[in-house]
Amino acid sequence: MKKNKIVLRLDDFRHLKAGAEIYFSGTLYTARDQAHKRLVDEIKNNKPLALELPGALIYYCGPTRTLKGKIIGACGPTTSARMDAFTPLLLAKGLRGMIGKGDRSKAVKEAIKKYKGIYFVTYAGCGALLSKYVKSVKTVAYGDLGPEKILKLEVENFPLIVAIDSNGGCIYGQD
Repeated sequence: MKKNKIVLRLDDFRHLKAGAEIYFSGTLYTARDQAHKRLVDEIKNNKPLALELPGALIYYCGPTRTLKGKIIGACGPTTSARMDAFTPLLLAKGLRGMIGKGDRSKAVKEAIKKYKGIYFVTYAGCGALLSKYVKSVKTVAYGDLGPEKILKLEVENFPLIVAIDSNGGCIYGQD
């Protein structure tokens, strides 16, 4: 399948269909289990969020230690299903999309369709390669979580595959 070089914006992805391969340039936020738990706790307790959710694209990633002279360590995707318990609420609060690896629960698939989100996958086992697409890194929140802190990544030509599109199309088939 031919890859299209696009910059994903708030609504640019709605024309993408499951299976489409793209290169993404823009902002990603890393967040894994513990960061998701804290975000949901903040929502449930009506506290200010550490991350501006509307329009955000979260990458399920916990980068390895950054070596001298590098921007970031290896930064491959983690298993997305680990965030499934948190995802519907985050989508309801404006999260635009996620990047990870593997299939999602029925509840997440329904929430993606309901809130017109999107779920991308990227190459698993290729964290060192994926780090080459990261142009800058900034800690945004939860520095005490080490590799699970929320980072703001600026990426260029980051390879993605649409796994679940905003209409519910899914590369993993139907439940």
